[in-house]
Amino acid sequence: MIGRWRAKKEAEEQDSGSGRIVVDGIGKSTGGRARTRILITMAVFFAVYGVIAGRLTYLGFQDLEEGGPGPSRVTASRPDIVDRNGEVLATDINTASLYAEPRRIVDADEALEKLLTVLPDLNIEQTYNRLQSDAGFIWLRRQLSPRQQQAIMQLGIPGIGFRTEKRRFYPGGATASHIVGLVNVDNKGIAGMEKYIDDQGLADLQATGLAVAKDLEPVRLSIDLRVQHVVRDEIVRAMESYRALSAGAVVMDVRTGEVLAMASVPDFDPNNPYNAHDKDRLNRMSAGVYEMGSTIKSFTTAMALDSGKVTMESRFDATRPIVVGGRRIRDFHGKGRVLTVPEVFIYSSNIGSAKEADVVGIEGHREFLYRLGLLSRMDTELPEVARPTEPKVWKKVHSITAAFGHGFSTTPLQTAVGVSALVNGGYLMPPTFLIRNQDQAMASATKVVSDYTVDGMRYLYNLNAEKGSGKRGTVPGYRVGGKTGTAEKVVNGRYSNEKNFNAFVAVFPMDNPQYIVLTVIDEPKRENSTRSATAGVTAAPLASNIIRRSAAMLGVKPDFGHESSALLVSSQ
Repeated sequence: MIGRWRAKKEAEEQDSGSGRIVVDGIGKSTGGRARTRILITMAVFFAVYGVIAGRLTYLGFQDLEEGGPGPSRVTASRPDIVDRNGEVLATDINTASLYAEPRRIVDADEALEKLLTVLPDLNIEQTYNRLQSDAGFIWLRRQLSPRQQQAIMQLGIPGIGFRTEKRRFYPGGATASHIVGLVNVDNKGIAGMEKYIDDQGLADLQATGLAVAKDLEPVRLSIDLRVQHVVRDEIVRAMESYRALSAGAVVMDVRTGEVLAMASVPDFDPNNPYNAHDKDRLNRMSAGVYEMGSTIKSFTTAMALDSGKVTMESRFDATRPIVVGGRRIRDFHGKGRVLTVPEVFIYSSNIGSAKEADVVGIEGHREFLYRLGLLSRMDTELPEVARPTEPKVWKKVHSITAAFGHGFSTTPLQTAVGVSALVNGGYLMPPTFLIRNQDQAMASATKVVSDYTVDGMRYLYNLNAEKGSGKRGTVPGYRVGGKTGTAEKVVNGRYSNEKNFNAFVAVFPMDNPQYIVLTVIDEPKRENSTRSATAGVTAAPLASNIIRRSAAMLGVKPDFGHESSALLVSSQ
């Protein structure tokens, strides 16, 4: 190496001007190497930062794929739900949700052990596997209480944190649970009016990030929270008192079709809906179908009057049972004589009702029930609506039994809607759970029965409350009319005389009908007995209690000047 250096030096000294050239050449060589080093260093830095940026981008996508919803995907806002008077039924509140970043968890065993001291119901195996995974983000528990959040913060576990989310809160608890409905953990409506609101476009707004709390107007329902509380309180008492399987009631404005209150028990607390999907928590008023018993005789008599073939003076022979299709039709408390139309109604004669239907005929009977909305799926905002059932082919036996409420099933709410049309001037209008005035209601209404039929039915409801089975459903001063229905339930393919589904439909005030109250009780029992009880002693008093407590709230003033015999009132 030394020899090569000397040879190079000698060659440089022989060159003319060698001193300048030698110095210059060495400077150029040194500067080139420096520039090369700088470029190499910059390239290394760019490469390192490029790798880091690429890795971060990759991990960003991996967080969403491996860990489920990432920290940026939090619950969206929902509008408040209020009753007709502005009382809050549902609102959003802020709550903390617990998440973990498994890649930052130092010791999964220790982290899990600490978390279990605050959240003992965590799934141990599943949580452990997730904590020691390579995921970038996982939810551990959504919607913590403030106490739980504080306790977890004090544990000092690295790699876990909290996100503020929206949680739905229902101030009334179970009071209107079947109407208001439910949301899931992501604040999406899954039942009741909560689901209806999403279906009207809220879900799309949330998906695009446009569901901003300050821009969402409250959704105003037709429900009166005061009346709703009365209804639920009374049906809970009735179910307990009569040791029944369930009970329910609905209060409707016959002039607008607005549902002012509706409840069914057993129900659930939407703030803690662990049992909301149990089969016995079904909303029986709109999502359950039943043979409604003698309340259906309202439609049979109305059909006969509306046909023009029967008048209030017509008579039907009920001296002996009738046999049709191998079935023997008899009266529960038969009079054994010819009955007028009012007597058929107030004595709830099966024989008389069957003969009323026979006058109209099979096709006319089925058509009338469809016209009154009893055999079609109900059109309303509430998603939980059942489809009625009927015989595939109607024969004479089906028409005869349908005349007194056997052989086809419909919902209690539809029954109330149909009765509304019989007393409000003859107009069938779809029920609504939203605010609606009378003009809006009439725009969607259909004239289904004549004024003559309306006059007759008002008279019969009033008469039945004074002299028939509806006596226990009356309230002094409020001019209540109504009809009972005691339906024997089908057990193992046969009607049982020990298990009843009871109903009572009440209308008030009868001189100018404004409201309907329909009550139902499933398998009620007599006091101090295991035997079944009838509608007259169960469903009728339940309706009376609801009217007595809520009439003033509905703006109906008592009038004791009308406590006299039934009058044939005009529908005009």
